[in-house]
Amino acid sequence: MFKKISNYFNKKNLKDEKYSYLFNKPHEDEYVCFDCETTGLDPKIDDIISIGAVIIKNNMIVSSKKFVKFVKPKTKLQAEAIKIHHIRECDLEEAEDVDDVIEEFIEYIGNRTLVGYYLEFDISMINKYLKPKLGITLPNKIHEVSAIYYDYKIEKIPQANIDLRFNTIMEDLQIPFMGKHDAYNDAIMTSLIFIKLKNFPKIKIK
Repeated sequence: MFKKISNYFNKKNLKDEKYSYLFNKPHEDEYVCFDCETTGLDPKIDDIISIGAVIIKNNMIVSSKKFVKFVKPKTKLQAEAIKIHHIRECDLEEAEDVDDVIEEFIEYIGNRTLVGYYLEFDISMINKYLKPKLGITLPNKIHEVSAIYYDYKIEKIPQANIDLRFNTIMEDLQIPFMGKHDAYNDAIMTSLIFIKLKNFPKIKIK
């Protein structure tokens, strides 16, 4: 109910009616899992440097429709961020303008439900650019895999201290790691987590 109310007011701020489809009811059993790499961990001052995304349809990853884009940031890459994603400023010399990438990303996700790991951060990064451009924040329904995993574990082991680290979830669900840490690989691995959790008998994805 709260999402419907917030989207009602969100839609009123939409600057371009051609994007009104973002507020339509999402596709049944069709999702977009995405991940952002950034210059740092503060959405207010840091920038996106890459976005990786895949479509999940009928419990399958549609790898032929992947979204992989590198973005030229306006802020300097933080040393701690480089240690995580190993992307250097010299790697972004051929990167695209963020306005173009955001527009392509919005067209890619459409009105599909979004999936991710600690998705709140990635959405806040997208909204940083989307709000000035279209006047809205992402209206899409979202599924956070760490929250789904928590509900799955807490039912099995009530009052347990659930470890929600990405590697721990992967190991517990016996999902293989996929090489280097980047936005696209992270989106693929997060998709595998989501698909596995979604198909457990007691997990209800609304």
